[in-house]
Formats: sequence, structure tokens, C-alpha cells
Amino acid sequence: MNEMLIGQAGLIGQAGLATRPTPDAAPASIPAPAPIAGWATAAGGYLLVALVLRGLTLGVPALHVDEQFYLLVGDRMLHGALPYVDIWDRKPIGLFVLYAAIRALGGEGIIQYQAMALLSATATALVVNRLARCIAPPAGAFWAGVAYLLYLSAFNCFGGQAPVFYNLLMALGAWAMIPIMTRDGQRRLLARGCAVMALVGIALQIKYTVLFEGGFFGLALLYRAYVDGQSRARIGLSALIWIAVALAPTALAFATYAALGHGAAFWFANFQSIFARQEPFLPSLGRLVKEMAVLIPLWLAIFHAPGRALAAADGTTGWGTAPGNNPAALGFLRLWAAFAMAGFLVFGSWYDHYVAPLLMPLSILAAPMLGRKAPGLRIYTGLMLGVGIVAAAYTTIHETTHHASSAQVRRITALIKGQLGHGCAYLNEGDPVLYLTTGSCLLTPYIFPNHLSGTIDVDSLGINVDAEMVRIMARRPSVVMISADPISKPANRASRRILLTALARDYTRYAVTRGGYHDFELFRLKPGLSPGKPG
Repeated sequence: MNEMLIGQAGLIGQAGLATRPTPDAAPASIPAPAPIAGWATAAGGYLLVALVLRGLTLGVPALHVDEQFYLLVGDRMLHGALPYVDIWDRKPIGLFVLYAAIRALGGEGIIQYQAMALLSATATALVVNRLARCIAPPAGAFWAGVAYLLYLSAFNCFGGQAPVFYNLLMALGAWAMIPIMTRDGQRRLLARGCAVMALVGIALQIKYTVLFEGGFFGLALLYRAYVDGQSRARIGLSALIWIAVALAPTALAFATYAALGHGAAFWFANFQSIFARQEPFLPSLGRLVKEMAVLIPLWLAIFHAPGRALAAADGTTGWGTAPGNNPAALGFLRLWAAFAMAGFLVFGSWYDHYVAPLLMPLSILAAPMLGRKAPGLRIYTGLMLGVGIVAAAYTTIHETTHHASSAQVRRITALIKGQLGHGCAYLNEGDPVLYLTTGSCLLTPYIFPNHLSGTIDVDSLGINVDAEMVRIMARRPSVVMISADPISKPANRASRRILLTALARDYTRYAVTRGGYHDFELFRLKPGLSPGKPG
């Protein structure tokens, strides 16, 4: 094992990180910390940018379907529901705990989670700024933070998608890594590494794909220990401790579920189901091509940056611990970007919000070319801003019109509540936030729209989807909402036929209403039929 770790360490060393010091090496100089005024100015600027990008959508109930679902799960957890058992998804429990905590703040939870997401994005942009100061002048570092916010919205993270929250944890982890990787003879390396791995561990419980970035942080820590001259035995022990710290939150979650008798449900949802999805390749490839095209301004800046990286940087990250113009920081940032790219590419689905973890290291690496005043270099900042603004505006407008507007949500909520009585609603397709606004009970754990209405997850739920649809309709929901035409692509035609057959037998259509781009049909039970109850 030690030989393998040392071999990996060699790869890190080739990227330009710290090397083993000679006995007579002079200690690195330590610049003074950045003034508080600089922090406040940057933070204020990023908050203003975030408000411009997100202000008009604050309080809109139906943004991305994912975050609607996260808020719903968080709400139901506060009422005793257990994820993976009472309400199913494959996301880590930490994400739902986060939303439950936000839901506990009061109100409807909608503007609350969006405000927390806005603050998280702003804080991440500030950390991006401080990291960029290692390799770029202040102007470039500032625009790197702006780039992060712009492209976060461009890639459908203008609300509360999971990366908006876990990116902050990983950015803080990278910020903590910089002084570790740029100073020789680290004291308390084990404790500092534990702090970094604790951030990685918490982030893992928001999205497991941070395993790639976290794994790189771990390898970098081991390399740091190696170049500092630690023994193989000590390096091996440190590796075990750091791995244990990173996995502790996940292990605690699994142990809790196992103690409740639901360990198998937790294991399947978290670690097995993802590999049974049937993601069509060509649509995924099309998404990948578009995503890489939108990032062209950052790619161009990064391609031309090597000659200017470090040239005007003061090396300050805000802690006053990174020597100025140190290539070790640049090497670390480049490898971070490579591992983040691996985490993005490996699963092959390439949805737009999966790009979000890449935006931190890419924005930082582009920083040396941003904010330049020379005529031949101004184009980089202009191109980054222009493409970012257009892409962010297009995505925000498209997504907010694709889903139901606030007025449409209120109308559909009233239509459902008026017929709900003492029964439950079943929304085969549409915005899951309607379960929250109507207060409806649930007749099935599988309420995320695509799970039963599409074919991508037909083999990844651990159930027979057709049998589940029969079971739902046998329990007679008070209200059923379906789309006039299937929304999920590809649609599950078999489960839809079962649903339509039951509707024709036991239900009457009482309303057709618009929600975003789609028409929805609402059905109520025929007279004489009583609704069922959850259980």
C-alpha cells in the first residue's frame, strides 16, 4: 500500500507541488493577511451580483424539479418520514437533513432555501477569489468570483441545487489545502488534514461525486507528508485516519439506518441504484457538447494563462500563509480541476448542474487572464462576462417558464385542495412542490416524477414499476394529476397505460390547467368511491 501511495505522490510532484526540502533551504516568506476592507468589498460585490442573478426568482416555488423535491423531503422528515423508506431517492441523507434544517426556519420554506442558496453561492465566490489570489492579481481574482456566479446560474444552479451548497465545503477544503501544500515542514499535518477531510466527509453526504475531489485532497496530503520526510508507517497511519474522518458521516448515516432495521434500503438507494439507471447516450452526449461550448471563454483564458499565472499574484489567500508566486499552488489547482473533471465525466449522464463543481477550479485557473487592461487581453474578460450573462439569463428564463409560475402553482394548488378531502393526491408528472403547497399525504414512496413515469429509472428503484402503479391506483387517490402528453423522456408507456386504464374506470376529469410549458389534467374519484389512506 505504501508503495502505491508513494507512486501516486510522484504524479502530484510532477504537477508542480512542493518538493522535498533540502536541509539548508530558506524558509518561505509569509505575506501579511489581506485587509478586512478587501474582504468586505469583494463580498459586497459578489452579493450584489448574486442578487441580480437570483433576485427575480426568490420566492418562486417551482424552480428546478430537484430542489422542489429536496424541500418536500425535508418537510416530510420534520413530520416523521424516513428517506429511502417512506419517500425514495438516491441522494445522500445529508442533503435532505440540510433541507429539513432550512424548512425548520419557518414560512413555506421556499424563499428560505433560496436565500440560503444565494448566501452559499456568494460565500463560495469569495473563497474562489481568495484562492485565485495565489496565481492572479486582485482584479483577475475578483472576476474569477464573478465568473463562478455567472456560470453557476448558466448551468441551472440559480436556485438550491445540491452543488450550490457542497461547492462551498469543497472550496473551503481547497483553501485549507493551499497553506499545507505551499509550506515545507508542516506542523500538525495530521490535524490539519483531518479538518480538510471532515469538510470532504460532510460534502459527501450532500453529493457522493465529491469523492473524486476529496480523493485528490487526500493524495495531496499524503504527498505533503512524504516530502516532509515522514516515515512510511506514519504516512500509512495518517492515510487510515484521514480516510476514516472522510467516511465518518456516511458510516454514521448507515449505522443509524441499520439500527432502525433499514440498512439494506439505505445501501441500495445510496450505493447500488445509480448503476442500474438506463441513461440514453445520445441525449447525454448532446448535453456534454453544449456544456463544454458554454465554457469556451474559461477554456480560452486557461489555455493562454500559463505565461501570466503567478506573474502578478501576491500569493495571499487571506490567511497570510501562501508564499507569493509559488508554483505549488498552481500545481494543486490544476490537479484539483483534473479530478473534478473526472468526477463530472465518470457517470455519463452530464446534466447541466453536474458541471457546477468544475466551475470553482476553472474560474480560478482563468483568473490570470481576467481583468487585464491591455488591448489584446481585454477580450478574455469581455468574452467571459458576455457569454456568462447571456447563458445565465437564457437558463433562468427557460427554466422558470418551463415549470409552473407562482400564479400557476397557486391555481393548481387550489384545484387540488378543493377536491382532496380526507384522501391523498397522486401527481404522476408535474412539479413536486405541489405536494408541499397542498399538504397532501403520499400513497407511494416514489413521488419524484421521473421515477414511475419515465424509463431511465425503471430498473434502478428495486421494485416492479408496473406493480407499484397498480398498487397506487388500487388505493384510490382523491385526486390524480397527469400531463396531457408525457413529459419524461423516454416515457414509460406501460405504467402510463395502467394509470389511464384506472382513470377511465374510477375517475372523472374535472379540470385542465397549464403549468409552465405543459397542460395537466386533473381527475377526481367517481361518486360512491372512497379514497384510500397512506400506509
